[in-house]
Amino acid sequence: MKFLNQKPVILYVVLLSLFLTFLLMAELTGSKLFFAFGFTMTMGVIPFPVTFIVTDLLNEYFGRKVVRATTLIGMVMIGLAYVLIVIDIQIPASPESPVDDLAFQTVFANSGLVILGSIIAYLIGQMIDIHVFHMLRIATNGKHIWLRATGSTIVSQLIDSYVVIFIALGKYHGPAKLASIASTNFFYKLGIAILITPLLYAVHIYIDRYLGAALKKEMEAQAMEEKGIENTIQAG
Repeated sequence: MKFLNQKPVILYVVLLSLFLTFLLMAELTGSKLFFAFGFTMTMGVIPFPVTFIVTDLLNEYFGRKVVRATTLIGMVMIGLAYVLIVIDIQIPASPESPVDDLAFQTVFANSGLVILGSIIAYLIGQMIDIHVFHMLRIATNGKHIWLRATGSTIVSQLIDSYVVIFIALGKYHGPAKLASIASTNFFYKLGIAILITPLLYAVHIYIDRYLGAALKKEMEAQAMEEKGIENTIQAG
């Protein structure tokens, strides 16, 4: 069978791979706290903002249906990672293992709490991000990428930051400390979202050149009409 238009497929595979990699790394490293610029944050704030750049790019070129599907794939992968962690914790380490059971459980059992909180917060946050992005895109007639990218991130991350922290770290800290960490994470993500806006434009320009003017225009039009990815891989 002839594989018709490969460029949209390659673009989606690359974006999906980046999305899942940074998402899972955010979950697995999120239980570690670090101190920077006078504030306490979770290590997950380093990779996690990239997932929202990728989400915005997917929304831009493929539309809400594809982003919703990608979000569900991400949620399933997070759940699968949690199941694997639970299984791995039950298997005793051999005497020759450089990582003993206690060290392994200390790291990955806490990552499991982060994953559990993230499944809830991530689904809520991502769905909000998708709808706000699409709403702003329609309102601005496809202009002002910075507005829909930053605006959708602000709304979704405000919810995500608090839900994750209160679930993942609730048994270790009181409400005041949890609120402080969540607020710091949120403002950090907001700052990163603003700072990486030029990167979003640069990637957008690169993708436009890769697709070509005609295919780019067709994909963006279909994305605004919320057609699925199957329409972008058909022959012209």
